Amino acid sequence: MGEPGTSAPLSLQELQAAESLHTGRKHTLSILVENKAGVLTRIAGLFARRGFNIDTLTVGPTDDPALSRVTLTLDGALHPMDQVTKQLHKLINVLKIRDLEPSETVSRELALFKVAVDGPQRGELMQVAEIFRSKVVDVDKRSVVIEVTGTTEKVEAFERMVRPFGLIEMMRTGEIAISRGRQET
Repeated sequence: MGEPGTSAPLSLQELQAAESLHTGRKHTLSILVENKAGVLTRIAGLFARRGFNIDTLTVGPTDDPALSRVTLTLDGALHPMDQVTKQLHKLINVLKIRDLEPSETVSRELALFKVAVDGPQRGELMQVAEIFRSKVVDVDKRSVVIEVTGTTEKVEAFERMVRPFGLIEMMRTGEIAISRGRQET
């Protein structure tokens, strides 16, 4: 038995049962924060303490230099999202939070792929890049770097297509999102 107020350790079966409770719905949170040191640490720490795994995390400036936009995606999990958003609202420097609905959101991700190609394969790779409306940003004797912008699904599909050529390295930014129409995020 542990200390008073602590829960007993979970068995492997209980952990596996808990994992099966994931909703599968991807949540995209758009968080407007003051551009101050430590804000990102407090946000990430809140999710870590509650056992949420953040899939992607992107931070960037807004039209106001005093504000930044944090966009994070995560799988809907055991804990209700409304509890997390209430806790986020309590954090210093957090001004506004929206859980964006996928059908009402435009989202994009940027990825760079370094692919090993030479000879006839280079032409095939260029055709794949053209099909995905991607952009060749660097060419070397033995490799090509391609920039892909689009939905997460598009980036993953491109990865599946170029992996057989010899994927050397890949870098992804994480997802950014904005609501459709005149709604403010």
